[in-house]
Formats: sequence, structure tokens, C-alpha cells
Amino acid sequence: MSISNWTVAAAIGVLSMSSLAHAEDEPKYGTDISVDTAKVIAAAAVKECAARKWSMAIAVTDTHGALVYYEKMDDTELGSAQAAQEKAAAAALYKRPTRAFYDVTAKAGPFMLTMPGVLAAPGAWPVVRDGKIIGAMAASGGTGDQDDVCAKAGLAAM
Repeated sequence: MSISNWTVAAAIGVLSMSSLAHAEDEPKYGTDISVDTAKVIAAAAVKECAARKWSMAIAVTDTHGALVYYEKMDDTELGSAQAAQEKAAAAALYKRPTRAFYDVTAKAGPFMLTMPGVLAAPGAWPVVRDGKIIGAMAASGGTGDQDDVCAKAGLAAM
């Protein structure tokens, strides 16, 4: 087996094992996030971004990855508008922060990017209430770490 094939095989094995372990304690989906709740967490994210002078796009989706609320700060790069929506959808659909896809891709190569709807960029998190995923939110416009800071600030408003 070549090194390339071995790397892919090892990565698939690690993902399979982590998927099995993840499935046992993974949160279930709950009732979809309301527009009012989406506005509250988006406002908290925007406040954090503005305080740090980071122009961002903020997207909140329901459990199916459909957009519930969106806000783009002035001077946010246009690509971040779409990225925020896609990152939030990926976090909702796969029940995990998008940093997980980023980490796997960095270690095992780009095969993770062949999964439908995956955007392997940090900054999106599932929104959890009472132990159940009710949607997801994402920030986009800075570095992955900056996006994560803003998204986490939004989640803290829950």
C-alpha cells in the first residue's frame, strides 16, 4: 500500500471510530430555532465582531440547514456572505462545528471535502438548547479563529 493510500485508509479508520463514538453521545435534533432566538444570537455575534473591528457576515440556520436569519456588517467581503450560510448549514447537518472538518482535512487530506455540503472552515457551531440541536450559526469574514470568536459570542447569548 502506498503512503497516499495508507494515509487515506488511516483517516477513514479514525473517522469511522470517532463517528461510532460520536453517535452514542451525539445530541438529537429538537424543534427548529425561532427567528427571535436567531436574532438574539446574531446580535451578540455582531456586537463581538464590531467591538473587535472585524467585519463579518452572520448566518443562522434551522436544523435542516435552511437560512433563518442573516446579517452582514458593512465592508464585509462578499464571499463571506455565502460562506457564512454554507458553514452554518454544514454545522447543522453534520451536528458538529466546522472546525472539525478543517482539522480532519488538515491531517488526512482533502477527501473530507467530497462530502456533500461540507465547508471545512472554522466559524460555525450547532445551536443547542436543552441538549438538542435547534439549528446552527456561523460567522465569516476574518480568520477561522476570528470567525469562531464571533460565533461563540453569539452562542453565549443563549
